[in-house]
Amino acid sequence: MQATAFAALTIAASGAAQAQTKTLYVGMNGGNFEKTFTQHVFPDFEKANDVKVVVVPGTSSDILAKATAAKSNPQMHVMFLDDGVMIRAIGAGLCEKIKDTPALADLAPGARLKDDMAIGIDLGMTGLAYNKKMFEEKGWAPPTSWMDLADPKYKGKVVFQSAAASSFGLHAFLMFNRIQGGNEKNVEPGFSKFKDTIGPNVLEYIPSSAKISEMVQTGEAAIFPLTPTAVSAHQEKSIPVEYAQPKEGSVILMVTECVIANNSEPELAQKLAAYLLSPEAQTKALQHGNIVPSNVNAKAPTPEAEAKLKKFHEYMKTAVTLDWDTINEKRPEWNSRWNKTIER
Repeated sequence: MQATAFAALTIAASGAAQAQTKTLYVGMNGGNFEKTFTQHVFPDFEKANDVKVVVVPGTSSDILAKATAAKSNPQMHVMFLDDGVMIRAIGAGLCEKIKDTPALADLAPGARLKDDMAIGIDLGMTGLAYNKKMFEEKGWAPPTSWMDLADPKYKGKVVFQSAAASSFGLHAFLMFNRIQGGNEKNVEPGFSKFKDTIGPNVLEYIPSSAKISEMVQTGEAAIFPLTPTAVSAHQEKSIPVEYAQPKEGSVILMVTECVIANNSEPELAQKLAAYLLSPEAQTKALQHGNIVPSNVNAKAPTPEAEAKLKKFHEYMKTAVTLDWDTINEKRPEWNSRWNKTIER
């Protein structure tokens, strides 16, 4: 009888302890992101704060839709979104300002968005990549400019992601537009000149970058927009791809975090957001998931990785930030025009 009573007390105590453990829900991309943060980044925070962090997986658009639907009664506490999508979230009033911490002073240029309403935790940029094997065989020098996509020697060898479907393609088109004298508020130069410059060189417009590895290996693709991170992933699979930073600058492409406005655990959510910007958390994300840190004090696991990270931060110094407010407003119109006049 005493044993039964003791067991009942033990179960009750255990239930009470579990009841005290709070849960934070974080919306983020599945796959590598979810695995890296769940297994390697969140555990230290969970232990230190007696909290459970649960990932709500999905694309940036999925997470934004969930946050929008629950705006009056948020079900998530923190969300990770691609930078362009995050600007929409901020404009919709879904984010609250991330509180100032010492880590904010150690962030790479361009990582802080809209008065710290969101901050980059995974740095990226769209520049140019090229088929190193083909370039060496042809005796071609590495590309140095976005306008190299229009060089006649690459006729039928340029692979271009659809600007209507891919951030990479949109970035490349908007940089071409800037070089032609336009900006995000005026895309006429880009649309009027693309067909007669880059257009004749394009072998195929692809909806995403998934086909690039195959097209490099078959010798179809010579040059294409891509990120240094994607280039590294190809190199790890022994695919002969190299990155080139255009002299006009690459385009910043970040995964950013924001604390969801009016969430049920504002202090804990802010504490988690601050932790994720710390060198400790970002070192783990880099080591276990190849997630490029925004905190310049994060450490790479090897001298080779450290050299690559240093070069990456050099690229960030000339990277361009696009006018996402205008892009988000005009994107449907641009998509329709792109599909009708460029990719038809």
